[in-house]
Amino acid sequence: MTTLRFDERGARRTERMYASPDVVAQREQVLSLLAPQPGERVLDVGSGPGYLVASLAEAVGPGGTVHGLDPSPAMNALAAARTRELPWAHIDEGDAVALPYANGTFDAAVSTQVYEYVTDVAGALGELRRVLRPDGRALILDTDWDSLVWHTADRELHRRVVAAWEEHLVHPRLPRTLAGLLRRAGFHVTGQRVHVIFNPRLTDDSFSAGMMTAIARFVVGRQGLTEADASAWLADLRARGDEGDYLYSVNRYVFQATTSK
Repeated sequence: MTTLRFDERGARRTERMYASPDVVAQREQVLSLLAPQPGERVLDVGSGPGYLVASLAEAVGPGGTVHGLDPSPAMNALAAARTRELPWAHIDEGDAVALPYANGTFDAAVSTQVYEYVTDVAGALGELRRVLRPDGRALILDTDWDSLVWHTADRELHRRVVAAWEEHLVHPRLPRTLAGLLRRAGFHVTGQRVHVIFNPRLTDDSFSAGMMTAIARFVVGRQGLTEADASAWLADLRARGDEGDYLYSVNRYVFQATTSK
């Protein structure tokens, strides 16, 4: 498994995708479900370009504290710039399996699209449990990539592309086991729901438009795929858009939990 590179260029691409209306809507749902309150201490594990950290900081206000944690210096630079006017928001470099915080530091924690990349999910969830206070709450969102529906004419090429894309993940079907992993880490699971990203049209600002580029770049040299294969796959999807029969849909699963019953 080779993960995506989040150097400066990769971080900027991710930042653009996270600004898409699809991800903005997802972020609004996450904020609504987590319900950060003024004065709370909140952790964002895998904070990326910092959009969610900034929203959390605005919600808790200067009487609260927000920490965004990410292993990528390039991502952290974007997040720090985004939260520069919010001094109670802190951007830390670190790893989900060894959180650099004391026991019971936070009232709430959130992690979106992160644990599917983590080898030791059980250990990472144990760390999350450790840094939350009694009655603390957590929200985790990850994708089951078997839920992907993407209309293409060349189904066999598409199958190979998706198989190659899954090589960047450790757990491409993590949501199936996440509730049990949370319980075994000492959490009480209070809610499970699905958030669907659905693009019935191909537009420049749709989430799937950004995904197309990221996937085509990643899969070359994997599963026997060539540059020509990746270009043909992209052309197929763009033709679906031009002909008015484009469709993209993927399910992201949201788990809510608390540290006590």
